[in-house]
Amino acid sequence: MIQQYPSLLLEKAVQEFSKLPGIGRKTALRLVLFLLRQEEDDVAQFADAVGRLKQEVKYCHVCHNISDSETCPICGDPRRDQSTVCVVENIQDVMAIENTQQYNGLYHVLGGVISPMDGIGPGSLEIDSLVERVQAGGIKEVILALSSTMEGDTTGFYIFRKLAPVSDVKLSIIARGISVGDELEYTDEVTLGRSILNRTPFEGK
Repeated sequence: MIQQYPSLLLEKAVQEFSKLPGIGRKTALRLVLFLLRQEEDDVAQFADAVGRLKQEVKYCHVCHNISDSETCPICGDPRRDQSTVCVVENIQDVMAIENTQQYNGLYHVLGGVISPMDGIGPGSLEIDSLVERVQAGGIKEVILALSSTMEGDTTGFYIFRKLAPVSDVKLSIIARGISVGDELEYTDEVTLGRSILNRTPFEGK
C-alpha cells in the first residue's frame, strides 16, 4: 500500500476521522491539519472530551435519551406533562422537537425503526420498555413522531398493535406536514412544530 501522506501518524489520524459519517478523506485531512496547528492543551481537551463522552455518557433509564445521570433532565423535570409521551426514532429527533418549543411532554427513544433488510426487528428496539411504561399507568397519550418512511410506518403500526389492549390511552401521529420519505431530524423547526401541534389519531391503517 502506497503511503499518501508524509507522516504515518498523519495518515492514521486521517483514516480515523474519515470513519465519521459525512467526512471524506479531504475533509478529514483538513480537520487533522487544523488540530495540528492548535495548542497542545486545546488538542488534549478535545481528546479528553471525546474519551469522556464514550466512557461516561449514560442513557436515561426511563426514556433512553442520553444523559449525564441515570435520569435525563426532561424526565426529571416536574414541569413537563407526565401524561404525554412522544415516541421518536433517535436522540437527534428529541433535539429537533425540543428546538420547536411546541411540546412539553416526555419522550421515548426507540433507538431505530423496524427494518428487516438491515436485520433490525422489534426486539432490537426499545418497544417492550415503551409498552411497560404505558401499562404502568399515568400516560394518557402516546404520540408517534417517526419518519414518514416505510420503516417508520411499519414501526408505528407495530406499536399500535402492541398498545391496542391499553384502551384508555390515546394514540396519535404527527400531522403529515412532513413529506413522505423525509427524515424527522432534517425537517425545519416550523414544519415540525406544526406537525406536533396538529397531530391526529393513529388509525392503524
